[in-house]
Amino acid sequence: MFAIIQTGGKQYRVAPGDIVKVEKLSGKIGDPVTFDKVLLTSDGNNVSIGTPYLEERSVTGHITRHGKDRKIIVFKYKKRKGYRRKQGHRQDFTLIKIEDIKI
Repeated sequence: MFAIIQTGGKQYRVAPGDIVKVEKLSGKIGDPVTFDKVLLTSDGNNVSIGTPYLEERSVTGHITRHGKDRKIIVFKYKKRKGYRRKQGHRQDFTLIKIEDIKI
């Protein structure tokens, strides 16, 4: 059994027991999270596809950790103009442990 959910402008394939790294969500560690934007569900035999979302379907889980991802370097450069800009960025994330897919 799996589902495809949408959160933070991205789509994730999740199954019960998975740990998913998503964009930062508000809440404390251990708080329950419900994702209502379910795009697709499959139970092994039947596949349901939403237009764009499936009604009365949801995915539940709980927050296991908040953190910052590894640093990326943003470097802008224009040749022969003396223009250089270097900037670092670390994106915030939340780890979610998926508990159940309600079909």
